[in-house]
Amino acid sequence: MCADSKLVPSWRIGDRSGATAIEFVCDLSHRLANRVQVTSDGHRAYLEAVEAGFGIAVDYAQLIKLYGEVPHPKGRYSPAQIQGSKTYCCTGKPDPRHISTSYVERQDLTMRMSMRRFTRLTNGFSKKAENHGHSVAIHFMHYNFVRIHQSLRTSPAMAAGVSKTLWSFGEMVQVIEDWEAERAVKPGDQLVG
Repeated sequence: MCADSKLVPSWRIGDRSGATAIEFVCDLSHRLANRVQVTSDGHRAYLEAVEAGFGIAVDYAQLIKLYGEVPHPKGRYSPAQIQGSKTYCCTGKPDPRHISTSYVERQDLTMRMSMRRFTRLTNGFSKKAENHGHSVAIHFMHYNFVRIHQSLRTSPAMAAGVSKTLWSFGEMVQVIEDWEAERAVKPGDQLVG
């Protein structure tokens, strides 16, 4: 997520494996034109993934949060409290003032509040991975192109210069339908299996 424009240029649905991290970071690196500063949490898979995606053409740091024990009643869910954090410079020269995971954590909250399938401990989860992927894609299309971000007073796509206008729901649906039509198998097409 871009801290300035709030644009989410890439996302990936998958497990927390190194292969998924590499696919995600490589996709992200191909969508960006300039050198960027990247901050990740302490998930080890990102060390190799950032190197695979960006090489040395990135300023990369990890922010590792240190959690403490929280006493709570048996059977009740509550997250542990953060006791502190440590930062590690991994590649390049990341600006210490901009080493933060707060923007992406806030984006995660926005996504969880916007889509029932991300609500914890409910029956609103996705039953098929394909439907889950479609829902996430629609969320990010809406977030980037249709929704006016409160602090920006415009859409993230407009703030990033990706779009010159605020999209309507109808325009978003048209883009989805056009994309689906391009991918549709036409009579006589050969399927490669």
